Amino acid sequence: MAKHDKFAFMDATQQAELVRKKEVLPIELVDSAIDQIERLNPKINAVITSTFEMARDIAKQPDKLPNAPFKGVPFLLKDILGEMEGVRRTSGTNYLDDFVSPIDSELVKRYKRSGLIILGKTNVPELGILPTTEPKRFGPTRNPWDLSRTPGGSSGGSAAAVACGMVSMAHGNDGGGSIRIPASCCGLFGMKPTRGRITLAPMFGDLLFGLVCEHAITRSVRDSAALMDATAGSAPGDPYYAPPPKASFLNAVGRDPGNLKIGVITFSPGGMPIDNDCLQALETTTRLCKELGHTVEEAKFDTFDVSILPHLPVAFDTVYSSGVAWQINAMEIMSGKKATPSHFEPLTWAYSEKGGLKNSVDLMNALFAFQRFSREIGKLFVESYDILLSPTLALIPPKLGSFDASEKNPLYGMEFAQTFSPFTVSANITGQPAMSVPLYWNEDGLPIGTHFTGRYGDEETLFSLAAQLEAVKPWKNFKPKVIETKN
Repeated sequence: MAKHDKFAFMDATQQAELVRKKEVLPIELVDSAIDQIERLNPKINAVITSTFEMARDIAKQPDKLPNAPFKGVPFLLKDILGEMEGVRRTSGTNYLDDFVSPIDSELVKRYKRSGLIILGKTNVPELGILPTTEPKRFGPTRNPWDLSRTPGGSSGGSAAAVACGMVSMAHGNDGGGSIRIPASCCGLFGMKPTRGRITLAPMFGDLLFGLVCEHAITRSVRDSAALMDATAGSAPGDPYYAPPPKASFLNAVGRDPGNLKIGVITFSPGGMPIDNDCLQALETTTRLCKELGHTVEEAKFDTFDVSILPHLPVAFDTVYSSGVAWQINAMEIMSGKKATPSHFEPLTWAYSEKGGLKNSVDLMNALFAFQRFSREIGKLFVESYDILLSPTLALIPPKLGSFDASEKNPLYGMEFAQTFSPFTVSANITGQPAMSVPLYWNEDGLPIGTHFTGRYGDEETLFSLAAQLEAVKPWKNFKPKVIETKN
């Protein structure tokens, strides 16, 4: 097997086991990952900041690494929220120049305590706004399954890096689908945790009324669960606290989920059309869940107060656009540099201007809409279902450039985003855990995920179901043909 393929498609748990058994040294894993990045990144453009020498220095001293679940395993940080002391953080924008983080965020500290060795940072759309990864500053990240298509976003660089074997898992965050969307586009497992499960300390307590959470995109279910075990937990002053698991998230991976009642959503919120391949993926998953003994039916919303639904797009847009305006204002304060349209992409500036026009009443109305919707969804999970199942996306991964704005309509990308991804945002609004699971590839070889939403605080059931699905329809050894190497 070629040097760059030796560890590339192992999951992190398997890599760590080799280190534990002293069959492999951390420096071998790190050098292999760096070789894979250097070979493939010119084609994929997933990694935009490297910390290779720092990583090598750490890996050469294995006795100083913590004896932890992922000792010696290479890892990448998303270039949003992933603060690492002494390393550039750009958030995909020219405005920040080469800003260097003065501290490690609490999550990065936990990654390091878990034994992970950080090799660099991955590409993101400017300020993480769009569900594609095509920043003007660094250029587009390409989907390893089809280089002409998006890997999704905003964690698209992380997903592309994992999909082509640069690393076995990578950091992501999710404010409207930004873990699950790229996981679907790139044929990976993506879990959005419960609100408050993983702290945003020390910089933030809450982001966008609780829309934003952090975790990772992984090759296997067990990696996601074990990483959540290593990183979950609040920090002093956090505004939210997620209920602790009964045992551990990794323990749930080996547990029979039992007979689950699953409600299937076959229509798109807002009435957007759903691509036939996405419906085929949903049908395949529905059939598989039935074969595994679960009770699966079309979701019924008989007691659901549908009067709240028309208010949700406006509420989300209010909070999201206000968040962009706030981000730019916060960067102005931090940098002391006046922000102008020339510093940002047209969509970013137009969206921040839109957000700047919102007032306190608009924001309180949005929060009220979020909470009303959460009450209705919560009632549905108490009275009717253990899981809600839907497509992850309404379209297959679009061609790069599909989100491009025009001079006449700089906000076109946001409009197309609603058509592309109408399913994922509801779990951000309610704070529930949700995951995209890669169980279907279309005739052109493109992966298409299906989306599962669980009860608030109950990632364990999702992990248990995902592991059951992975066991009967495994995906972790699938390799994108565009980057396969003939040995």
